[in-house]
Amino acid sequence: MRWLADECVPASLVAALRADGHDVLYVAEMAAGLSDAEVVTMAASDGRLLLTEDKDFGELTVRFGLAVPGLVLLRIDPANAKLQAARLKEAITRHGAELFGRYVVVDETRMRVRPLRPTS
Repeated sequence: MRWLADECVPASLVAALRADGHDVLYVAEMAAGLSDAEVVTMAASDGRLLLTEDKDFGELTVRFGLAVPGLVLLRIDPANAKLQAARLKEAITRHGAELFGRYVVVDETRMRVRPLRPTS
């Protein structure tokens, strides 16, 4: 899958996705300091799922209607990198390509999924 990882996502999680064969662009490596709206625009223009720990992206996409191919919000303490990686992998396994077009909130015990507005 094609991902855009926001700069708040731990580098270890980006490395884990890459090790699993995912195509991941990491904002911290290429354009640190972008505004949230610029990150959303980048994900949309490149057709990438947006991975973040920042709740503001949910507001931008759901409340304000900024288009993004898919949004995965991790609500797990970054100090627990193993759990973050395991839960993200579970979300990918469970939902696969259906992550596109969805806003998925992943926490320690559950996943909440809601549809997003179409990107076109």
